[in-house]
Amino acid sequence: MSAVAPFSLSAEPTVGSIISGGLLSCPPATTVRDACRLMQQARVSCILVQQGDKVLGIWTEGDVRRLDLASPASLTAPISTLMHAPVKSVPAALPLGQAANLLKRHQVRRLLVLNEAEQPVGMLTQSDIIRFQGVEHYLLMRDLASTLRRPAVKVPAGESVATAQALMAEKCVDALVVERSDGAQGIVTERDLVAWVAEPSGHCLDDIATYPLFSMPSGASLMLAVQTLQQQHYRHLGVLDTSGDLLGLLSYSDVLANIEYEYVNQLRRLLDERDTALRLSVEHLRLATQVINASLDGIMITAPDGTIESVNPSFSEMTGYQQDEVVGKTPALLSSGRHGDDFYQLMWRQLQEQGFWQGEIWNKRKNGEVYPEWLTITAIHDDSGAICKYAGIFTDITDRKQKEARIQSLAYFDELTGLPNRRLFTDRLRLAIANARRHRHQVALLFVDLDLFKRINDSLGHLAGDRVLIEVARRLEKTVREGDSVARLGGDEFTVLVPEIDSLGGLECLAQRLIDAIYEPMHINGRALFVSASIGISLFPGDGSNEEQLLRFADTAMYRSKELGRNKFRFYNSEMSERTRQEMRLEERLHHALAKGALNLHYQPKINLASGCLEGLEALLRWHDDELGQVSPAEVIPLAERLGLIETLGTQVLEMVCAQLQKWQHLARVPVAVNLSVLQLQSEHFLRVLDHCLSRYQIAPELIELEITESFFIPERAEAMLAMLEAIRSRGIRLSIDDFGTGYSSLAYLRKLPINALKLDRSFVQNLPGSQGEVEISLAVLGMARGLGLEVIAEGVETAAQAEFLAKHHCQQAQGFYFSRPLPADAVPRWLEINAPNQ
Repeated sequence: MSAVAPFSLSAEPTVGSIISGGLLSCPPATTVRDACRLMQQARVSCILVQQGDKVLGIWTEGDVRRLDLASPASLTAPISTLMHAPVKSVPAALPLGQAANLLKRHQVRRLLVLNEAEQPVGMLTQSDIIRFQGVEHYLLMRDLASTLRRPAVKVPAGESVATAQALMAEKCVDALVVERSDGAQGIVTERDLVAWVAEPSGHCLDDIATYPLFSMPSGASLMLAVQTLQQQHYRHLGVLDTSGDLLGLLSYSDVLANIEYEYVNQLRRLLDERDTALRLSVEHLRLATQVINASLDGIMITAPDGTIESVNPSFSEMTGYQQDEVVGKTPALLSSGRHGDDFYQLMWRQLQEQGFWQGEIWNKRKNGEVYPEWLTITAIHDDSGAICKYAGIFTDITDRKQKEARIQSLAYFDELTGLPNRRLFTDRLRLAIANARRHRHQVALLFVDLDLFKRINDSLGHLAGDRVLIEVARRLEKTVREGDSVARLGGDEFTVLVPEIDSLGGLECLAQRLIDAIYEPMHINGRALFVSASIGISLFPGDGSNEEQLLRFADTAMYRSKELGRNKFRFYNSEMSERTRQEMRLEERLHHALAKGALNLHYQPKINLASGCLEGLEALLRWHDDELGQVSPAEVIPLAERLGLIETLGTQVLEMVCAQLQKWQHLARVPVAVNLSVLQLQSEHFLRVLDHCLSRYQIAPELIELEITESFFIPERAEAMLAMLEAIRSRGIRLSIDDFGTGYSSLAYLRKLPINALKLDRSFVQNLPGSQGEVEISLAVLGMARGLGLEVIAEGVETAAQAEFLAKHHCQQAQGFYFSRPLPADAVPRWLEINAPNQ
């Protein structure tokens, strides 16, 4: 080794060589919520606060922990009052190792990068350090258990978002483990809190958490964890002990905190110093040689043309080649034959363009054994900048890959068929459900059970039965589409997961193809066997909300298939298939209509029966879809409630009514009644939305009447509803009970309600005055209302006889086709000019 030419590891990458541009910034007056929205849209973790070209400060995802989420004022505060200043920055020419030490020393996650003119050019993050610092050999030697710094902080899924944020601030953590009552675990991070601040959706952690928590065993290598985080675009993962219990959460901060920079930097510094020392003295040359010889990694030095000049003892130990056997030859001596010319051409192109290459490669030892290694090749430059050497440093990762493969196989795959087992399939199903819940699409689970399989085992033996199971597994995998997942749960039970359904028709075709593929003859032990299968299908979210329900319902449907003669497929509750298809289409169109503002209102006059004058209007929802045609409100409202869209729909209706009232004020001050869903009144945002609409359009509260139904009067929420109604009445807004008599309510409780009127349902009006039963009911309601001091508004009045009867018995108001059909908004002004000229 005394003849080794002077060299050092390639010049360490600078900060400027690895960062990318695209900084996000905002003026100092930007509100916290608007800043969060900008970060969400740009998918970044921080935002600079700038005044012109001057950077004033920075606000990051971590700062969301300092907010008071229970106070709306904190979310509308200027970002300048909460930003960090000054911003910690580094020059673009700073070596990456020094930047890594700065991150660690200052305990921050990012540094602003400045060019020579001290202008911002990008942001350096922890993940950049891990990707480019060249610490793969260290990561491979560490497992997850040795990297954890603290146990995970857990919180029930029912806790509020504000409580979770306060807990994160108290514990100084950037993520919490969310636990449901059924034991399912998810995760909520600072990024989820930023998303919630940007667009609040729900009030408890279960609404914003991501399920399931992605986890790995504690014995896995830190290198595998980092690669998985990067591939999956995750920032945290759970670490499990040998029994599958959660030990803690691993993040990039933990990885960075555990990387021994001093070791890495010292090795690089010693090797760099050796380059200078060799030119100064033989003693320094000897020192550098000792460093290389002592390295546990294999090291190979080559000339620019690839000719090997020297190797260290670890190289010989790993490859079996001594130095005198490889010097003067090229690294092709080690080629395993597993990589094509394209692989090596790409490697050399990157070496020439970037000065380094690193990755996993398969090489061959002297004894012919092929093995995997993690290799880093670095170009070494002379004083003129020309490449004078290449240094290759590698680590044998055979043992770790074998252990990982074995653990993976035993834990997640069926030993007989090689298919995913129940555990892996359940994990995939849980992930598919979480993704479908977030993106609002359907998931299908097909439960496949072989018909009369016991006869094969009993007549031909279990070995023949195993061969049948292996062949069935092969046919299932060959038949499903890319992206679908086949698993064996045990025995002769298989499942197929379709994570995203294009159409139910396509799903039916897939089920039939699976049945046909399995029924093709199998040649086992010299006999042609015909094996049939029964399939049950369940859908998320229509049939079940979690993996246990979907499996149980698909299993139920499969047994129904067997009862109907086997070799068939059935949907769980199959008579609902067509309705499910229609609901999916209706759901899609409703989302589209709300996004495009395609819903509109018609207005039906309410007439004073004594004077014949206009008393007000009722706003009635109308939706004409280009594809579905006219859709009844009776379909729209329940669907919006199921989908969690009723608040959005109700807000749009209030906005439209107030906008119309503002336009009509020069014609007449006409009160307008608006129907409310019970879910709207249960929302903590309703009063704020109501006040905002009245203020924005300058509408007097007495011009709004809110109609509620008797479903509000369920005893267990009576007190909360009473408080809400009193808050509405205190604003001067009228309240009436719609469809009175068709639901249920306590008359004693009704007496306490702050309401103005009852609406007599059209079902009691349509047969007046000819039906004695309807006459008695109507008179009873009118008498009760008088006793309570309430007005009565009759719905569905279509004849003069009905109007005369109601007026005779002191019904104050009426509406119906006898007076006017519901009018589109643009027809109301003309109707008002004719029928209410002096109001």
